[in-house]
Amino acid sequence: MNNPPRPAAALALGDPHLLVVDDDERLRALLQRYLSENGYRVSAAADAAEARALMKGMSFDGLILDVMMPGESGLDLAKDMRRQSRIPILMLTARGDPSDRIAGLEQGADDYLPKPFEPRELLLRIASLLRRAAPPEPTGKPVRMGAALYDPATSRLTRGGKPVRLTGSEAALLALFAANAGQAFSRSELCTRLGVALERSIDVQVTRLRRKIEEDPKLPLYLQTVRGTGYVLVPDRKNMNADG
Repeated sequence: MNNPPRPAAALALGDPHLLVVDDDERLRALLQRYLSENGYRVSAAADAAEARALMKGMSFDGLILDVMMPGESGLDLAKDMRRQSRIPILMLTARGDPSDRIAGLEQGADDYLPKPFEPRELLLRIASLLRRAAPPEPTGKPVRMGAALYDPATSRLTRGGKPVRLTGSEAALLALFAANAGQAFSRSELCTRLGVALERSIDVQVTRLRRKIEEDPKLPLYLQTVRGTGYVLVPDRKNMNADG
């Protein structure tokens, strides 16, 4: 069922465009070649400054960032990018401790892959990120959660009438909850549905969503924890199907 890799020359403009940022010249070249052979357009940068210069002139569908780089780190770049974009971000690092992964997720990364890694796993994770970032099919009516309103048709969240920026992972998670309001999901089921490897990353995404939805994220009214199970979205009943 797997399609054979295509040479770089055969890539089309419609193929996803990735930006690889890593100060290791050898790994950077290997990633650029491998990803190009597997259906992606790939640009590469040696550090954050070069990456920023490329992003000023080109648009990308995904970023693959090394954590430890001279000058601005990959974590700092991811945090800054997340303030202005929902582009999927995959962090690569030799530091694979859970605390390091959580730090990356908290800075806005969508996924985390420790070095060394299997090339096939990298492809699967990239495909999962891009799939989750794709605009969802318009389903259902807007869901109200106090001052927050989520419109599944546009994947748009507003609060007090003002737009709230969502990362690709946050948008995918909120879309799933909104389409299944009142249904509790376990962390493992959410991981399976969203193509996430770590259950802890679900906790991080939920925490970030609560900050954008809840009046008091520490006492959530809408994105609730179900003890012994996982999470459930409980929108305002009288406004569940409101159009605004």
